[in-house]
Parts: sequence; structure tokens; C-alpha cells
Amino acid sequence: MSDQIVTEVAGSTARVTLNRPEVINALTEPMLTEMHEALVRWGDDDAITAVEFLGAGHRGFCAGADVRALAASVGSDPSWLRFLETEYALNILIADYPKPITTHLRGVTMGGGMGLGCHAARRIVYADTVMAMPETKIGFFPDVGIMHQLSRAGAVGRHIALTSATFTGGDAIRLGLADESADGDLPAPLFDDSAAWIEECYASDDPVEIARALESHPDEAAREAGRALRARSPFAVHVTLRALIRAQSLTLSEVLYQDLRLAESVIPVDFVEGVRALLVDKDNSPKWTHENLEAVPLDLVNAAFAY
Repeated sequence: MSDQIVTEVAGSTARVTLNRPEVINALTEPMLTEMHEALVRWGDDDAITAVEFLGAGHRGFCAGADVRALAASVGSDPSWLRFLETEYALNILIADYPKPITTHLRGVTMGGGMGLGCHAARRIVYADTVMAMPETKIGFFPDVGIMHQLSRAGAVGRHIALTSATFTGGDAIRLGLADESADGDLPAPLFDDSAAWIEECYASDDPVEIARALESHPDEAAREAGRALRARSPFAVHVTLRALIRAQSLTLSEVLYQDLRLAESVIPVDFVEGVRALLVDKDNSPKWTHENLEAVPLDLVNAAFAY
């Protein structure tokens, strides 16, 4: 085992601690492989009756996959899709695990961290929990099966998926992404009356109409969301909304299969540029393939789903 995760057994409970606190426990392929192997081993061990997942350090449970490494491999390694195959296999193993898994979603829990933590049997959030599926910021779509839950969460799910908006542990409970709070009642601002604009603006199945509804709404929070949506990868936004609509009628395993097949078409378009702008050069000025939402050819979106 590497030092990127720590596994231990205390009595009948096995424990996994993600151990890259300097990068908020960002997931590498060896970490995913080691966790998968540990879960398979414990699943066959009658002495183990429960499993827990935690993150080392004070900043968060897991910031997601190490997308900088993934982006670097896209241009140089033809097997780059293997990372996602390994990640999604772990996601479904956690969801279908024969023994109860508890995840402690402290602090930053985003992207692949949500895939690791939010498919478990018991998901605990805290007052400091900050969640997001920030993929449209980097030219990707919310993957790791999370669209299974977001697609069933109505307009708020669409808002989170399309704009990469952050949300609280209280919101996560309302969204079906968490089960309980360790810190009493938590705020759920995306479900407050002050966020009624979300229901009003995300009714359309056309991302252009959603953007225009946000931009023209009298509430400044809606207009801010409109600006955020316009800053995301236009192609990724189109694909995300289409995938969300489809995910409403899919099982979790089917959503993960959709994630993998869509990744093959979506990652080559804007992903490397999005990672460069947000995480490598950090200039926050991505040069997306398409100028805006209106410029995305629907034939290209259709082709992504022709798998």
C-alpha cells in the first residue's frame, strides 16, 4: 500500500483515511486502486462488519480527482480513460457494498470526493462542509454518478450541475447527497425562499433559454448565476443538461456508464484548456472551443450521446 491512503481495522470496523492533506486529499489512480482492493478484501472478511471513510487534515474530505494529472495524460497517454474507469468502478462498489459504509464529509468535498463519499450507506456532513461539482468550470460535466441524485433534485440540481455552484451540508441533505448532520440543524440556502429564482429560471430544457432567464431576472443572485453559467464551457453546459435529463430515468450504474461514454467525447473538446486556465496557469481566462452557448452545434451534442 502507498502512503496516499491509510487503512486500519479497529475491532469489527475497517477504516480508510485519504492521506494527501496538502492537496485536500485529491485522488490519484493508485489511491483508487488501493481502496478498491481494500473494499474487496474486507467484503470477504466475516470479521469486518462496517467500513468508514475519512480525509486527513483540516481542509476537507476530498477536493476531487487529480485533474491536472489527468489533463496532462490526455495529450500524452492513450490510456487516459483508465483513470475514470477505475474511479467509476470504485463508485459503484461503494454504492453496492454488502456492508454499511459511513463517510465523514468534513470541509471541502467536491467532484470525485463526492463520488467517493455520496454513494455510501451513511453520509455525515458538518457545519464546515462545502460541496460542489465544479466540472463545467474545467470543460467537463458532473460525473462519478452524481447526476443520478442531481437529476432527481429538480431546479436546484440543475443549478448546481450547470453553474458549478457550491452548497452546504444542509443543502446536501435536502438534495439526497447526505443523510445526517454531526452539528445539528444546518442551513440549506439553495432551498430558502430567497432562492425562489432557481425554480423560476431552470424550467427549460434549453441551456440558452436558462441563461437568458437568469440574465433577465430581477434578482441579482439570478443574474450572478447567469454570469457564472456564461463563463463555463459552453459545450460542457449543453452536454450536462442533456445528461441530467437522461439521468432521471437511469439507474446509478447506467449513469456511471453514461459518464464514461460521454467522457470520451467531452474531454477532448475543452477539458485540457479548462484545467490550464483554472488550475495550472490560473489566469481564469479559458479559450473555449465555442464562443458561447448559442454557438454550440446541436449535432456535436447529439454525437456525444451516440454511444
